[in-house]
Amino acid sequence: MGEHLGRVLVVDDDEVIRQLIAVNLTLEGFQVETASDGQDCLDRVLDVMPDVITLDVMMPRLDGWMTASRLRGGVETGHIKVVLITARAQEDDKRRGMDIGVDAYLTKPFDPAELIRVVRDLALAAHSG
Repeated sequence: MGEHLGRVLVVDDDEVIRQLIAVNLTLEGFQVETASDGQDCLDRVLDVMPDVITLDVMMPRLDGWMTASRLRGGVETGHIKVVLITARAQEDDKRRGMDIGVDAYLTKPFDPAELIRVVRDLALAAHSG
C-alpha cells in the first residue's frame, strides 16, 4: 500500500465536480474528504486536518474567498495549503488570492492532471516542514 501522499479536503458545492476531484486524487494515492461549501469546510477542517484544501470560489453560504481568509487567519489552519478553483481568471481575482495568501490557483475547466500535479507539489511541501 505504501505511504499515502497526504490528506486533501475537497470543497465544492457542485457534487459532480467534487466527485471528479475526489476520484482523481484518490486514484493518485491521496486520502480525500469532501465538504459541500465553505462553512462545511470550516466546520470539518479540524477533524480532517488536511495537508491541502481545494476550494471552489463560487459557493453558497461561505464563498472560497471568505473561507480561505478564515483558514489563513486561524491558528490551527493557517499552515494548510489552499488551492482556489475559480471559473474566472481575471487578474484581480488572482491578486485577491495572493493577498489572502492562497498557495495555488486553478481555473475551470481545469485539467485533472494539472490539479493532481498542483496538489501533489503542495502536499510534498507541507510534509517537508
